[in-house]
Amino acid sequence: MEKREPSADPGDAAAEEPTSWQAQKSAATRNLIIESAIQCFVDLGYARTTTTRIAHAAGLSRGAMLHHFPSKMDVVKAAVDELHAKRLKAFRNSIKRAPPPGKGRVHVAVQAYWEHVRHPTFVAFFELTVAARADPQLYAILEPAQAAFYDEWYRTATEAFPEWQSDKDAFNLALDLSRYLLEGMAVSSLTHAEPAREQHLLEHLENQLRFLRPSTDLDAAAG
Repeated sequence: MEKREPSADPGDAAAEEPTSWQAQKSAATRNLIIESAIQCFVDLGYARTTTTRIAHAAGLSRGAMLHHFPSKMDVVKAAVDELHAKRLKAFRNSIKRAPPPGKGRVHVAVQAYWEHVRHPTFVAFFELTVAARADPQLYAILEPAQAAFYDEWYRTATEAFPEWQSDKDAFNLALDLSRYLLEGMAVSSLTHAEPAREQHLLEHLENQLRFLRPSTDLDAAAG
């Protein structure tokens, strides 16, 4: 006699559906808490961001928030991971844009990083960076994320400008000049924005980067 495989219990699917729905609801709540924490870092600063304030921003009770993240540092770790992913995604997307008429890829790269450092995600990271100086727990969370971001940023820039790889010193100088100037401008603009001066510096930076471009790159439009 042929042995029949036991038929699936209709109750199995019914049992899985609520579990899946519950998992989706839990993930959505975690994301809401993380986004609320990031917004609190931007609006309130790290020192004033508490689990109570994060829960309030998320529209949850503190107990409900602590169910997903037992402590503030648990939320911070998740928020830093999310900020890292958001920063990389935004920069990669912006650097892939086609140059506007009369402009080249150097212009696109400068504008991409300028947009990046003026975005709330950078503001949140900057706030955490300042706070980490006197907070060993926060530093332990933030430092590897920052290092990973700049490693990926360097790799992305390398892929975007392969012709510059013939002169690594010039390439590294171009990246350092861009990073420190634009990040410094962004920090300054948090309390004292000067659009005309900022635009002048952006144009000057583009000119300096074109000057640094390896002489073997003869395509001016590539700049």
